Amino acid sequence: MLTPGHFQRVFSKPTRYGSHHFTLLITPSDKNSTVDPNNRLGLAIAKKRVKLAVQRNRIKRLVRESFRLNQHKLPDIDIVVMVKSGIDQLDNNQINQQLEKIWRKIIQRHKK
Repeated sequence: MLTPGHFQRVFSKPTRYGSHHFTLLITPSDKNSTVDPNNRLGLAIAKKRVKLAVQRNRIKRLVRESFRLNQHKLPDIDIVVMVKSGIDQLDNNQINQQLEKIWRKIIQRHKK
């Protein structure tokens, strides 16, 4: 997602999914959008939660890669990923495991 309007649409009426270190807000994609109506990802990694830019960028890379590998299984949705404090203490494998669990929950509850 690119514009504040896209993010605001998700923040207005989201369905929440979460784990110990992630909160994902999702809404169905806007079918009338001029952009591709498939899955879109937005990242809201707060400096307050993850102090170091290196760690924020690492988390963003991991989330984008996990989304890329799972997006073909997901329904047409817009997703905003937010993090909770302490995520910067996890290694890459632990972060990927948490994301995989969340993707599975979303897929189960929103079958095409």
